Amino acid sequence: MERRNTIQRALVGEAVKGLDHPDAEEVFEAVAASHPHISKATVYRNLNLLAEEGAIGRVRLCAGADRFDSRTQPHYHMRCRACGKVFDAPLPPIAPEAMLGDTGGFAVEGHILEFTGLCAGCKKS
Repeated sequence: MERRNTIQRALVGEAVKGLDHPDAEEVFEAVAASHPHISKATVYRNLNLLAEEGAIGRVRLCAGADRFDSRTQPHYHMRCRACGKVFDAPLPPIAPEAMLGDTGGFAVEGHILEFTGLCAGCKKS
């Protein structure tokens, strides 16, 4: 099914591009700052549609809300356990699924690799 581009979808996509790994609430706040009549449901729906279409990336974290990323090619993330900020990890994508061996019939569809620790700013504090 072809979806038509809407002004709301464009606003949400631009907000993701202008923010660094935002969660849905941060995207809503950014869009609502210049378009106060947009609803939270509209922002959330368009985030999901853009992620499904591959126009933005969805970053599923081991803890906390999903984040969104304008960088859509496969890559990993680092999450600060103190402030929650998410960063791109300087590691090329790997394929650990190939190393699993016999999974007992389990069909692996992907993996999440997340590094946790302290960001430079929190480490100073």
